[in-house]
Order: sequence, then C-alpha cells, then structure tokens
Amino acid sequence: MSKAMYTHSVPVFKQMLTALKAILAQADAQAAAKSMDPDAYLQARLYPDMFPLVKQVQIAADFARGVSARLAGVEVPSYEGKERSFADLDGLLTRTLAFLDGVPASGFEGSEAKEIVLRPGTPKEKKMTGEAYLASYGLPQFFFHVTIAYAILRHNGMAIGKRDYIGPNP
Repeated sequence: MSKAMYTHSVPVFKQMLTALKAILAQADAQAAAKSMDPDAYLQARLYPDMFPLVKQVQIAADFARGVSARLAGVEVPSYEGKERSFADLDGLLTRTLAFLDGVPASGFEGSEAKEIVLRPGTPKEKKMTGEAYLASYGLPQFFFHVTIAYAILRHNGMAIGKRDYIGPNP
C-alpha cells in the first residue's frame, strides 16, 4: 500500500500544479495582451464569500506540500502567502514543485497506518490514519482549490478546457 500512497499523492499533486502553472501563465499573457489589470483575474471570485484566485492557488499549493510532507515524515515547509501577482504565483508553484521533487518515495513506507493529527492541541484537533487523511481529506481539499482556481479563470473568459485543467499526460 505504501507505493500507492506515494503514487496517489506526489505525482498527482505535481501533475495538477504543473497544469495550474500553465493556466496561470495563459491568464497572465491574456491580461497583458488585452491591457487588463491582472487583478481582474487575481482577485476574482466565484461568489463574494469565496476566496479570490490568488488565495485558491496558495491553498492548493499548501495542501500539496502539507499532505506530502506529513505522509513522508518530513518537515512541512511554510511559506508566507504574500503572493500578489502572476509572477509571485508562478514562483510559489515552482517552489512547491521543487519541494515535491525532493520528497522521498521511501518516506511513504507505512504511511497508510500513520496517525495524522490536524490542528494539534486545539478544539478542532482531528486524528486520522494516513490513508484516510490522503483519501478523505488531503486530496479532496487540494482538488477543490485547484478546481475553483480553474473555474474562476474560465468564468472570467479564459478559453481553457479539460485538457488544460488535467495538463499533459504523465
């Protein structure tokens, strides 16, 4: 099962973040070509009570790093979350992909049974196995934020489709 834990996490995160990186580059280019303020995309939301595009991308990157690190037993890297431009988001995704490249597959050995504690020491503390953490929490959260980022751009006129969302075949 440990091989599956790695295979169903790190390569999936890398595929989707690489696709998101390409979509964001398209949005940046489209904003420049149309002489638009990039914030028209970066601060766009699907609904007023939802996070804007920039925050959706930050959270997706956070989940990719956090889930992979916790399952592999390495320190979760922390970034400040101060990205404000397409270049900043590109840098965030580049750093996240580099981190994922360095996560050892061997660290996932036995991770399906490993106890994962979320928000330790708080009233919202939650404990689960690594398998439940990946399948029922980490991946759904990650895909939610990647999907919302895609939907924000699509809703705001980007000519992107399923192939863009999924990215190149591995």
